[in-house]
Amino acid sequence: MEDIEDVIASGTPPGLRLPLTTVSINPRRKPKSRVLQDPVKPSAQIPGTQTIFVKTFGCSHNQSDSEYMAGQLSAFGYALTDISEEADLWLINTCTVKSPSQSAMETLISKGKNAKKPLVVAGCVPQGSRDIKELEGISIIGVQQIDRVVEVVEETLKGHEVRLLSRKTLPALDLPKVRKNKYVEILPINVGCLGACTYCKTKHARGHLGSYTVESLVERLRTVISEGVKEIWLSSEDTGAYGRDIGVNLPILLNALIAELPPDRSTMLRIGMTNPPFILEHLEEIAKVLRHPCVYSFLHVPVQSGSDAVLDAMNREYTVSDFRAVVDTLIRLVPDMQIATDVICGFPGETDEDFAQTIALIKEYKFPQVHISQFYPRPGTPAARMKKVPSTQVKNRSRELTSIFESFNPYTQMEGQIVKIWITEIASDGIHLVGHTKGYVQVLVIAPDNMLGTSKEVKITSVGRWSVFGEVIETSTEVKAHRGAESACDNLCPCSSESECNSTNLKKCAEIASITHKEASADNVSSSSKNGRLRTFISSIKPVLLRRRFKGSEGNQSIQKIEDTKRFVGSNLSMVDGMLVGGLIVSLLTIILVFTILFYQMLSS
Repeated sequence: MEDIEDVIASGTPPGLRLPLTTVSINPRRKPKSRVLQDPVKPSAQIPGTQTIFVKTFGCSHNQSDSEYMAGQLSAFGYALTDISEEADLWLINTCTVKSPSQSAMETLISKGKNAKKPLVVAGCVPQGSRDIKELEGISIIGVQQIDRVVEVVEETLKGHEVRLLSRKTLPALDLPKVRKNKYVEILPINVGCLGACTYCKTKHARGHLGSYTVESLVERLRTVISEGVKEIWLSSEDTGAYGRDIGVNLPILLNALIAELPPDRSTMLRIGMTNPPFILEHLEEIAKVLRHPCVYSFLHVPVQSGSDAVLDAMNREYTVSDFRAVVDTLIRLVPDMQIATDVICGFPGETDEDFAQTIALIKEYKFPQVHISQFYPRPGTPAARMKKVPSTQVKNRSRELTSIFESFNPYTQMEGQIVKIWITEIASDGIHLVGHTKGYVQVLVIAPDNMLGTSKEVKITSVGRWSVFGEVIETSTEVKAHRGAESACDNLCPCSSESECNSTNLKKCAEIASITHKEASADNVSSSSKNGRLRTFISSIKPVLLRRRFKGSEGNQSIQKIEDTKRFVGSNLSMVDGMLVGGLIVSLLTIILVFTILFYQMLSS
């Protein structure tokens, strides 16, 4: 079928939420050659009372789609969980850009089938490859049908197989949404693209360019700002192509959006990935937008290869000179401009000379971010039929380019600078908060949770390859609060001088933090608030301890000390308790043995 939009069931499904005129209902006909997943027994529960596990692969656009689907499910009453085993149904949002992403999806589907979980697969894989074996017997939903996810989940839980893939109109932007990060809104400005790259499968899934109107995007921006969002990412398959299907262009949209941003710079705008062809004619206007105080001076511009011959084989519709024009113009016109790019290693027909040209380009610009990938042939694309470069050569080129890229030190000049950052998330180490500079450089700081969603001035204390580390410059109010914490730490901490503040005493301070945390946990509070309270306490004593012990040291050394502290807090008391109990048992056994010997000596005499 060209247009799949049918509910396959063993009879008419009861309680279908759509009017029957919009969905055809056919009895299940099991083809002889197909092996469907074990049928799931219809749930006796009331729809909207089950728990859903949502897993997302791929780009920020996919993440936005997942957040919209999660929002609709939550609004209907379904609970959401990050623990797959606890869920009544798995919703898997897929990516078809690279083979590893699709392989990970296939592994997860197999795991779900083995666990007898009802499955719904969404995203680019079912939209672009609806007939692959892994999707047999599974409900699927297309990229432009995400506004109907509740119906698909409801029917799947009843044991029906649902397939909704036809493209009609763009999903509304005002659907309910559950954001992964409450401070970050991923705002899709268009779907699809105007390109025809020979290696790309995404065009098969997302289709031709379809842009949202300027008015609808401005209204959405106003809404999310009112909801407390502090960072807005404009997302699409090609941001630069925006509006060409509706008679507008990207600069028109950007100027309309920044006019709505709060003048206090509390909310920042990040422009998404754009290919060179579609911004060449707007470079000066784009540069003016990137200079705006509320727009990150950052742009992701893929080059894919430094060879015109390879770019022509890819059908990228630009030359290396065009790419250089984009980069050179933005660097010249935008202070502290940061540009990220992509490179594909081992595209069919790529020679050693072609690859050498790519290396030379990357070395020349020393981009702070380069996303390096090996060529993966995607079924149904023209590149999949081209003569391939041997896989060992592809891997060697990828390793070589990665080694060159990792030798760059793009942030060394930042050490000692005072910069403004916007703080939006907690780092994976559980200690640092993550902020970004105007150029979208990641900065890690020790700070309490109440700084999330705020902007702060920080002094860069050390730099690493991927991030920089900083200390928040306190306002007069914060200085007063911090001095109170510092005084408390001085009274509690056994370090009387910098020389005495060694790792042993640092652990003693951490033990004090642990005791304080235990006392706080006597209150009937949630686990998350306890963790936040402990992090806040550690963040208040950390500047004192680290200034004494680690002043001038590298950031990773500081992280290691903090990690040592965390491990001590979590395990040291239980170790001491165990040693005490063990000592008591040994003492008791010794006393019994002594009395036994004395008793036998008395009997023998």
